[in-house]
This record gives sequence, C-alpha cells and structure tokens, in this order.
Amino acid sequence: MSDAHDVARARALLRDARRLLVFTGAGVSAESGVPTFRGAGGLWKSFRAEELATPAAFARDPRLVWEWYAWRRTLVAACAPNAAHVAIARHAAAHPGTTVVTQNVDGLHQRAAADVAAHARGAAPVVALHGTLFGERCVRWPACPTRGALAPAVDASSVDTLPRCPACGALLRPDIVWFGEPLDPADLDAAFDAARGADACLVVGTSAVVQPAASVAAAAAHAGAPLVEVNAEATPLSALATVTLRGRAAEVVPAVLDRGRT
Repeated sequence: MSDAHDVARARALLRDARRLLVFTGAGVSAESGVPTFRGAGGLWKSFRAEELATPAAFARDPRLVWEWYAWRRTLVAACAPNAAHVAIARHAAAHPGTTVVTQNVDGLHQRAAADVAAHARGAAPVVALHGTLFGERCVRWPACPTRGALAPAVDASSVDTLPRCPACGALLRPDIVWFGEPLDPADLDAAFDAARGADACLVVGTSAVVQPAASVAAAAAHAGAPLVEVNAEATPLSALATVTLRGRAAEVVPAVLDRGRT
C-alpha cells in the first residue's frame, strides 16, 4: 500500500471534487479474477483474440465468433465486482457530479452500480468506451439502432440459432468495439466532455497506451484537474499525476474514496 501521507493527499483532492472523473482500465478488475483473453494464455481453440474480435471474422464465421463470446461471457459472469468497483459505485451514487469511464468490457462497474442502486438513491451511468461483453447490437448499427442486453443466452451451435435483431431480422453481434473499429462517437464525446469539465480525476489500473481512450485522463490533467493515479507500476500518465499510489486497486481505491470522509 502507498504511503499514508499520499493516500491522505489523494483523499482530500477527491473529497473536494464536485465533478470527479473516474477512469479505469483492466487493473481495476484484476482482483475479480477476470481472465486475460489476449497475449500469453489468450489462446482459444488455436485462435487468438486478434483473429476473432474483428468485423471480418464475424462476416466470415459469425457462429465461431459468437461461440467464443458465449464462452467469455460464462467465465466473466462467474466473476464479481471487487472492493474497488464497489467503492467507485458508492462514491458515484453519493456524488452526482461523478462520471465513471472505463476501458473494460467486463460489466463489473455496471454490476456494482446496479447493486448500489438497489440500496441507495441511485447510481451514475458508466461510459464503457470499448463496449460491453453482455450486450448486443444489430450488425446494421447505426443504420438500425437496435442495441442493448438482447440475448442473455446465445446458442452458437449453428448459424440458424444465432441471435437476430428483433427490428430488422439481421444478425446481432456482441456490442464490443473490435479491432479496426472506431469508438462510439457519443461515448467518446461523453468521456472527453467529462474530462474537460472535471475538477479532479481518479485513474485506476490503466496502462494508458491504448488510444484514443488513453487521452481521456490526460485531457483532464491538461485542463487543470489534479490527477490521482492508482496503478501497480508507472505509466505514461504518471508524469501528469498530482499523486501516484502504488498498490492493489481493491485496497487503495476504497482508502481514497472513504465514504465517511466524502
């Protein structure tokens, strides 16, 4: 855990923020046991993620791509939000000026927010820049606007059993930003608007190298917001951070978003 003085400094910066941006990456979910689907250990039936998570792969073999995503959903559904997700959700519910932006597709921020909303006055929405593993959209999107949690169970045994759009009958696809695709402009605008308007920014568990998402927290810092970075190691954002905290997200984040002091 980081030095107590640095934790206290970070807590004071975040406590006083009326418009807090929380920006997260894979590190916030590490202690939830979310598997890695890229790089070492990311092989599935001799395929790598980079070979399956593309529009071309889906056009070529939608059944195979859906089989992979159905498997991923099963693994991630068995994971639970950890203390970092819960602390962020509680803070956002208690502070309406908070915006949560994530690079993660695991849905754990959304699940934590839903759990908090069930016991509190509400929860802030989550801007998921790279989409969500548990959502679908029509392959004709945005021409066909069908989008959401439309197929809770996917039967990928054949092309004929794959989920189809209830509006136009075309195939549904995972609501994920695939390799070679741009981010949703509405989500990107929401993230950068929050960054430019933030009076503090908490960054948790991102390597800060995947663009354009990596520029969101930097935009907040360049606009004058103090930046608190929580990460196990240094990143390109470390030089911009007002306070850098090294440690486990599930330990550090609850410490700086102390409900009794916010």
